[in-house]
Amino acid sequence: MDDLLRTPPPPRTWCLLGRKAGDNAQVTALADALGWPWEPRHVAARSWELLPHLALRVTLAGIDRAASSPLAPPWPDLVLTAGRRNEPVARWIRRQAGGTTRLVHVGRPWAPLDSWNLVVTTPQYFLPAAPNIRHNTLPLCDLQPDALAAAGEALAPRLATLPRPWIAVLVGGDSGKYVYTAAKGRRLGALARRLAAANGGSLLVTGSPRTPPAALDALAGEVDVPHLLHRWGEGANPYLGLLALADAFVVSGESMSMLAEAQTRGRPVYIFDPGDGGTPWWRLRHGWRYKPLSHRLAMRFGPRRMRRDIGRIQDALVASGAALWLDEEASVAPLPAAGTAGAVCAQELAASAAAVKALFQASSPAAR
Repeated sequence: MDDLLRTPPPPRTWCLLGRKAGDNAQVTALADALGWPWEPRHVAARSWELLPHLALRVTLAGIDRAASSPLAPPWPDLVLTAGRRNEPVARWIRRQAGGTTRLVHVGRPWAPLDSWNLVVTTPQYFLPAAPNIRHNTLPLCDLQPDALAAAGEALAPRLATLPRPWIAVLVGGDSGKYVYTAAKGRRLGALARRLAAANGGSLLVTGSPRTPPAALDALAGEVDVPHLLHRWGEGANPYLGLLALADAFVVSGESMSMLAEAQTRGRPVYIFDPGDGGTPWWRLRHGWRYKPLSHRLAMRFGPRRMRRDIGRIQDALVASGAALWLDEEASVAPLPAAGTAGAVCAQELAASAAAVKALFQASSPAAR
């Protein structure tokens, strides 16, 4: 009788983590929301990893196994992953496990959609409605209150002499059609400076691993108001502290993860558009100069469903009143009232976790 009543152990769960912080943040947020123990598996992709992806092969050929986490039994019951580079790895793991591992992909997969037990996606990917696809309005995020509070407490002494409101400027970098040039950094700096000056406040600027140094240098050259400037790799990353303490946010429009995380704070959010209008990026000189060959080939010759339009999320946020475009008019106006989008992120994360748990009530995992 005791054996019959004993609670079964939670599914053994692996999170495949790659080089993109935004992808990793979504995967670990979903894992934490499940409430199950999980194990990280870091995947180091080779420079030519695109080739096996274009062939949709179930292989480890595209990764550097010596630089990656070990992939060995006991095999997991569940793999959570995001990003193109990890897809063949997830499918390889399921093959080694005899087809029993359930696979959950966050974002937009390259492999056929029926290869996945569940895909958790957002509007920029144009995925269809299907039983194994969950559509959210924003990327997954889970900012732990204790971690935020600790980060804010650690950062507060550095901000003590800066006048409020504190306006955090979260700078991203090259992504898809968005290429950060010095000219764009200069424009962002000028608009953010005007916003701080119009409101008598300060700028709290932080770059990211993707931020080109020339773009951040150009931005810094425009800032003559009280400010904090952090360059990636120079000391402790203040990002969480800024999320905890800032009174408003200016966010790079190409970073859906930073937009989502700023939205959870319930404070004014401005979107800076680093795009180049309607001109395809591969026709722009700076696009060819800055983009790696693998990405250029993928975007130029990949199937249509591999494309994305981040503007769909940006436009939805602005249309709903949850964000403003940072333009000349907005940069000289008073800060708006706080937003209410934080509850949306929490609700979608909980619903996504429930969809994952439901996979273990189903009769069998996907066969492919």
